Amino acid sequence: METAANPSPSRYEAQKRRDWNTFSQYLNNHRPPLPLPRCNGAHVLDFLRYLDQFGKTKVHIPTCPFHGLPNPPAPCPCPVRQAWGSLDALIGRLRAAFEENGGRPESNPFGARAVRIYLREVREMQAKARGISYDKKKRRKTSGAALS
Repeated sequence: METAANPSPSRYEAQKRRDWNTFSQYLNNHRPPLPLPRCNGAHVLDFLRYLDQFGKTKVHIPTCPFHGLPNPPAPCPCPVRQAWGSLDALIGRLRAAFEENGGRPESNPFGARAVRIYLREVREMQAKARGISYDKKKRRKTSGAALS
């Protein structure tokens, strides 16, 4: 039983710790093993591509007859990948964990430009493959008179 002085971690904190342990294991299994200070955005991209093999989101390739259909009527051989939302959340947790584990914010590989570009490309590719638009919605300006 947890005490008030040592409460159980939040779901977010527990997930962040699991994600950090998974990434650390990935670095240890890298050939040759890769120390954290030498990790860069390219290594993060390799890790994200490695995770695709464990994904559950069907991503139709452009030549698939179901490409662009939100609800395909039959199975197809297209690959499963990690969903964009899962990758985006993972990067956010790992970005925080990097700094909590002694990394300097200015050298955080999870915030690298290449990682941001990769996430944007994954989002766009998955949106097209599923026939979903991810266009940004314009925010309406609210006036003070509308609030009364």
